[in-house]
Amino acid sequence: MEQISIRKLSIGIKGAGEMASAIAWRLHMAHIRKIFMMEIPYPLAVRRGVCFCEAIHEKSKTVEGVEAIKADSVDDVEQIWGREKIAVLVDPGWISREKLQPDVILDAILAKKNLGTTRTEARLVIGLGPGFAAGNDVHMVIETNRGHNLGRIITYGSAEADTGIPGDIGGYTEARVLRAPAGGVFRAGKAIGDSVKKGEVVGDVAGEEIRTRIDGVIRGLIRSDIKVTQGLKLGDIDPRGDKSYCFTISDKARAIAGSALEAILRIFNI
Repeated sequence: MEQISIRKLSIGIKGAGEMASAIAWRLHMAHIRKIFMMEIPYPLAVRRGVCFCEAIHEKSKTVEGVEAIKADSVDDVEQIWGREKIAVLVDPGWISREKLQPDVILDAILAKKNLGTTRTEARLVIGLGPGFAAGNDVHMVIETNRGHNLGRIITYGSAEADTGIPGDIGGYTEARVLRAPAGGVFRAGKAIGDSVKKGEVVGDVAGEEIRTRIDGVIRGLIRSDIKVTQGLKLGDIDPRGDKSYCFTISDKARAIAGSALEAILRIFNI
């Protein structure tokens, strides 16, 4: 186990969506403060109420009391860390890691495949979900599939294959998901936290309406005026109807975030 000061430990996270943000939040709450997140220019995050990628559009984003700030360049990161905030960069090519040289890289893009992460990128490289092989392209993999093994840290081998079926919430799986009926620009007619009834219009893509299939609360919805592809997940309805769930970290995300913290502590004695 490697000895390192918690104040010196640096973490680079690929992605700043729901799971990536839960991990950044958990690490920050554990007093690991040198965290930077790398995102695409127009993130497609659904659960924007709990996603630090919103800082790209809003300059800053607070999730459960923890604030992330957009860094206009890699040179701004140290200054953001000095304020004890999380840094978010538009960096789809992960170039910033070359200058910042983090101790840990977490690939939390959840693309269901490896988009180019290698275990030579940092002293500890962790991949979330399917697409990674511990002992090959990363050092550890964290299971993201709901069920008995959720959050399991895998040190040899891969996570469970993607089922393609959304997680069960309140007895609903695919029916709670909003998808693009066509390719084009998405325009929202509702907002996260709004209560809806089955059959309500929540927006449209290229003039084609998107209607809910169940009653509930809009827990997640991608940003309006973003170009999408047919079938892309645009949002989800929470049948439990509790608006507070829209703006707090989910049980699944907390489990995965806790495993990420454990994985780091296994390697670094801080």
